[in-house]
Amino acid sequence: MSRPPLQAALFDMDGTLVDTERLWWEAVDEVAAGLGRALTGADQPDVLGRPVEHTAAWLAGITGAPLGELAAALHREFAERVRTGIVPRPGALELLRSLAREGVPTALVTASPRAVADTVLDVLGRHLFAVSVTADDTEHTKPAPDPYLAACRALGVDPAACVAVEDTETGVASAEAAGCVVLAVPSLAPIDEAPGRTVRESLEDVTPASLRRLVAPDGPTLRVMTWNLWHGGTKVRDHRAKQLAVIAETGADVVGLQETYGTAAEELAEALGWHHHRAGDNLGVISRHPITARLGDPDVGFYGAAGVRVRTGTGTEVDVWTVHLDYKPYGPYEAAFDGLGADELIAHEEVRLGQLRDCLRRLDDAVPVVLVGDFNSPSHLDRPEVDWPVTRAAEAAGLRDSYREAHPDPVRDPGHTWSPIHVEHEDGSGRPEPQDRIDFVLHRGLAVLDSRTYVRGTPRTWPDVEDNDWPSDHAAVVTTFALGTAAEG
Repeated sequence: MSRPPLQAALFDMDGTLVDTERLWWEAVDEVAAGLGRALTGADQPDVLGRPVEHTAAWLAGITGAPLGELAAALHREFAERVRTGIVPRPGALELLRSLAREGVPTALVTASPRAVADTVLDVLGRHLFAVSVTADDTEHTKPAPDPYLAACRALGVDPAACVAVEDTETGVASAEAAGCVVLAVPSLAPIDEAPGRTVRESLEDVTPASLRRLVAPDGPTLRVMTWNLWHGGTKVRDHRAKQLAVIAETGADVVGLQETYGTAAEELAEALGWHHHRAGDNLGVISRHPITARLGDPDVGFYGAAGVRVRTGTGTEVDVWTVHLDYKPYGPYEAAFDGLGADELIAHEEVRLGQLRDCLRRLDDAVPVVLVGDFNSPSHLDRPEVDWPVTRAAEAAGLRDSYREAHPDPVRDPGHTWSPIHVEHEDGSGRPEPQDRIDFVLHRGLAVLDSRTYVRGTPRTWPDVEDNDWPSDHAAVVTTFALGTAAEG
């Protein structure tokens, strides 16, 4: 199914194009301080990305001050700061000018009033925007979809063919509700990645071409997901329906599964109308593309590897392997709880290393390969103080870590997959559970367009998990590959 090309770029204003999110926070803080209320990080949802009316009502509710007077004071404080302190965000003007040169329509979509937007438009250049939508122009403003829908109607474009650039969760919610593809560039508060949403640190490296790829990646793609189902998902009510919802939301084409509890791969594939391969009682692969070969031992034990060859719609064949490596002894526990040094940690990886090498020996050099799974080992790319041999062995075999290709900084983007539900260690000691990236999508012979971890909703922590929307104790990893273009190096 082809997707339309980029029809328009829709930009939030405060914190995205100009550094006014800070000015708005300062204005609210000034007014609140006059009422004896100091702002804290917990106040961000009622301040950042919010229109004056919302924040004024919120302040009125907690201070008892008259709503009208609060709104007027907020308008006054913010407008004064805007007049004297507008600073374009890094890369903003360059991107706007590039879009104008290439004839891509742009719109300003803001929850600020028209008077403030007009001031900003004068600074940035009105000629750079075909349309502007402010809090005065729609009945409901962000997080409702109305502002983005209004901008798309004015431009005569399809929201699904537009990229909305936002810096707050409120704005992201508005754009996603309107059906836009979202590029999030957080200013003051972090924003998590999610399917259909890309997060970048700044606009400095964003180009019209990169926006086009968000809407319509160049050429055919293959989206591969790894997912440990956690006892088949049976710890959570309605786990099969929730698993199906996750697969649909991620848009995965192929899913490598671990802890299938025997029948999960077959049941999921049957419900989706997909193809599947079951190996033993723990491993499986499901694919929307035809499976042309089944690889590895079909009677593999609980730990080990299994693979398939899939033929994509373009005729390209790709081998996809799923692995589950033994979890004992678990290095992060030995490091955090037992204080073992690097040499001892490396020595204790021999079982996992042997299991992985057995899989690596089976990989075919004649076709692109994707190797996914629960490795139960950290990566040497994340923890350089230990040269973790399992991921080193995969690297030596020519496999590249798709998540680290997309997110090279492990401090900024740790990508933890263990564990979204375990905050404290299960032994009741109250010790924090080590959080690590132990689930991987590795590849050879493909190019990475995007990679992200995925957890549906906000799971409750163990043991109160039976009603979670997320039926697993691992985060999934979802990587989108370009087909037919091998990565360099």
